[in-house]
Amino acid sequence: MVASSYFLLTVLLALASSQAIASDPSPLQDFCVADKYSPVKVNGFACKDPMAVNADDFFMAAKLDEPRNTMHSKVGSNVTLINVMQLPGLNTLGISIARIDYAPLGENPPHTHPRATEILTVLEGTLYVGFVTSNPNNTLFTKVLNKGDVFVFPQGLIHFQFNPVHDKPAVALAALSSQNPGAITIANAVFGSKPPISDDVLAKAFQVEKGTIDWLQAQFWENNHY
Repeated sequence: MVASSYFLLTVLLALASSQAIASDPSPLQDFCVADKYSPVKVNGFACKDPMAVNADDFFMAAKLDEPRNTMHSKVGSNVTLINVMQLPGLNTLGISIARIDYAPLGENPPHTHPRATEILTVLEGTLYVGFVTSNPNNTLFTKVLNKGDVFVFPQGLIHFQFNPVHDKPAVALAALSSQNPGAITIANAVFGSKPPISDDVLAKAFQVEKGTIDWLQAQFWENNHY
């Protein structure tokens, strides 16, 4: 009787675990090229018919070796992200890549990637980078990176990169552990939401006058992802 009860408990735990896991731990086929036109709604994209797949589904002439324009960015950076939206072959593979160009004194402002860890490599120049841990400690970890240096930003944590050099640009390459990592730029989300968050809410949250919040909300919070 004890053995039977133990077996039943094991089966129930296994079933509960299988319901809790939203996806398989590894791919069940060679690839699942995104079919962006499929009416099927899944967490990601449905698979394109494998017989219709060709090499172009895994290729994009991104020219990530070419400098990007940072002159039109108020924050002085330009993020060129290659994810599943541009490269269908990335679907289900859990990876994407980005080139980030920084003007002198330019920055990629504090932001998070809700679905990915990021590993950053400096290709040219110098960057001051960092991330902040979650509540309650909110510890700041920072480092100055030079050409060839690597730094990791854990998934979901607020992080930034800043070019401290006033007369030279910088370039970095980032790899992210998601086909669609997402980006939430903190200032844009808080002060540039549509419709705007109530200034009563933000004034209380930031412990400032409502006039300060109104001024911040009136600014143009641009997206530096092009």
